[in-house]
Amino acid sequence: MLLYFVSLLALQLVSGTSYTQSDSHTGIGFLKSFSYQAIPDPTHGRVNYVDAVTAANENLTYASGDHFVLRTDFWSVLDPDGPGRNSVRIQSNKQYTTSVMIFNIRHMPQGCATWPAVWTVGEDWPNNGEIDVLEGINDQGPNQATLHTTAGCTMPDWRYEQGNALLDDCDALISSNAGCGVKFVDTRSYGPIFNDNGGGWYVVERSEVGISVWFWSRDAGTVPYEVEVGNETIDTDNWGEPSAYFPNTDCDITSKFGPHNIVINLTLCGDWAGSAYGDSGCPSTCVDYVNNNAWAFEDAYFDFQWLKIYT
Repeated sequence: MLLYFVSLLALQLVSGTSYTQSDSHTGIGFLKSFSYQAIPDPTHGRVNYVDAVTAANENLTYASGDHFVLRTDFWSVLDPDGPGRNSVRIQSNKQYTTSVMIFNIRHMPQGCATWPAVWTVGEDWPNNGEIDVLEGINDQGPNQATLHTTAGCTMPDWRYEQGNALLDDCDALISSNAGCGVKFVDTRSYGPIFNDNGGGWYVVERSEVGISVWFWSRDAGTVPYEVEVGNETIDTDNWGEPSAYFPNTDCDITSKFGPHNIVINLTLCGDWAGSAYGDSGCPSTCVDYVNNNAWAFEDAYFDFQWLKIYT
């Protein structure tokens, strides 16, 4: 048995490698490298995803220096029979396969009904897979990283990660599309605690042998220097145990995950945040809360310092 676990550990540790920076986005660079998706919310949230012109006119996205902010409306009382609260969903113009992405985030949306996400996804979902890097609801941390795939992608009972595995089957068509998630152990990885500590770094590495997600809080003393400064070259072998790890042991990463776009969005209520709202200690009903409490969404915004991508 010991030999089995040693062999499994050795198999899972080969994913780290060296990468060179290929793309860097700061401030207005986000506006040049991402496109707005003014579409009906696929997760049925109480939001109205707006186009670039509306987002600019209402300051739902704006860039200044090394700040890129993406937020929801926090001044309108909604007609219960009308559209949802104005919000934003953007998608990268470029697609990526084998890569490392470092998201340096100062602030994430917080508050009851919020469901922020930073993720990557392929075309013809779920046939080319989905990787959720940052995701949560109703201020209920810590963060959860999750894969969603077609049938035939499962995770082993034990793997090299700090977090706690939730489900092992990544199939999006079972378990109400829960996927194979991993709950982080660092409470600073999500919600008001994340913001109170000045944010932090989220990193996702995708390779043929597995998918890894790391998190370091801004006040952590263990942030790798190359992550902290966004070095031109990085070596993920130096970063230690990831928060979440999804090895290719029983999941062919190459066939389950095609070219991916990066998506950043903020929805409200919807399939997950809405269904769990009553258990989150939040007042009223989710939809009524969103409709009538504009002030509650003043802190429902992302503030990105930069995004660097390595291939």
